[in-house]
Amino acid sequence: MGILSSLYTGVSGLVAQGEALGVVGDNIANANTTGFKASRAEFQDILSKDLKGILGGNQIGRGTKIGAVNPIIVQGNVDATDKVTDLAISGEGYFQVKGSDGTSYTRDGSFHFDREGYLVTNDNQRVQGFQADEKGKILNKVEAIRFPRALVPAKATSEVKLDLNLDSRVETNKKFDIKNPYDTSHYSTGTEIFDSQGNKHLMTLFFNKTADRTWEYRGVVDGKEASDGKAGELAQLCQGTLKFNVDGKLESQEMAESNFNFSGGAFQNQKIKLNFGDPIAEGGKGIDGTKQYGKDSDLITWGQDGSAAGTITGLSFNDQGVLTALYSNGEAKDLSQITLAKFENPEAMFKVGNNRLKESRDSGAAALGTSGSAGRGKLFAKSLERSTVDLAAEFVNLIQNQRGFQANAKTITTTDQLLEEVIQLKR
Repeated sequence: MGILSSLYTGVSGLVAQGEALGVVGDNIANANTTGFKASRAEFQDILSKDLKGILGGNQIGRGTKIGAVNPIIVQGNVDATDKVTDLAISGEGYFQVKGSDGTSYTRDGSFHFDREGYLVTNDNQRVQGFQADEKGKILNKVEAIRFPRALVPAKATSEVKLDLNLDSRVETNKKFDIKNPYDTSHYSTGTEIFDSQGNKHLMTLFFNKTADRTWEYRGVVDGKEASDGKAGELAQLCQGTLKFNVDGKLESQEMAESNFNFSGGAFQNQKIKLNFGDPIAEGGKGIDGTKQYGKDSDLITWGQDGSAAGTITGLSFNDQGVLTALYSNGEAKDLSQITLAKFENPEAMFKVGNNRLKESRDSGAAALGTSGSAGRGKLFAKSLERSTVDLAAEFVNLIQNQRGFQANAKTITTTDQLLEEVIQLKR
């Protein structure tokens, strides 16, 4: 009987509208959930009764159902925070995390470091990233991000770079005497170097002009710092020659003596190169680095590649997702880079709670990469992505679904009244 079928039609409407109300309620409940994407219930009609067989037309519907509940993948607002480990994605992509239930993905970047030094989510899932080697170069190797708690080892100096000007106007009238170096040299300057144990030594360089366009240099330290020196005297570590062309450019550099032997049990015969520039004799242009011009001798810049041992004093992410550690010895070292996963069909990912999703058959496999690569979104440090729920729109949907539920209830009550009339026919 058609009247009876209308009862089930009304019931299908009640069920569907009730489930739709559940979707709206879930959206409203997650209005402040970090990285949450609002969902929408998609209605579908139920297979209809065909009154004329295959001829088509004249069909009576059998009600409705929820065909799908799809997340609306749009960008949420990115708000700045003050927390170093907060990260937000602007664009496509998900953070990859791992825990006891395997690999999952999230847009919630409210991370922190646990007591073991791992970067984790609020439910203790370990955040994955591309690891760096000992020199800070990012490798294509994905592991849980963790900062080292141990001392960063000392690094012995292997090269000192110097950019000077040596005054071409001085006379060749001084002969160097290590017992009276300042009065017997034309120019002097100091540099720092580190031995194999990370001990810092102040090496003073003395320069003497020995002929036109030719200078001799010597590096000395306090005798107590050299293994073969005496306290209260200066010990010579190196000696070499610099030659310039008629334009004042560096023609050649040569180290004739190298005696970098430090006291205190440090490695002996340490190899340290004094790099004064790009000499023409070695294929350079003689422009970068040390020159000889007619102006006062002066040290312009210098640098060296050694360091003392140090501990971590700070951590920070940049907008490429690179985690950099700052050490007490002044060094900075990249530890890892946040991994971003991209899916062909992110709407089909499977929700597992705690702001996490898992890969499904319909979502496709995760393609891993870094911030801004191959269509992936850009990372923002000290930021979080807010929920995409629009409360005003959700309240409109709430009213609409409520009225739909009430209307379907009217279908049932009206059908009930008609059935009562049928029963009354027997009287």
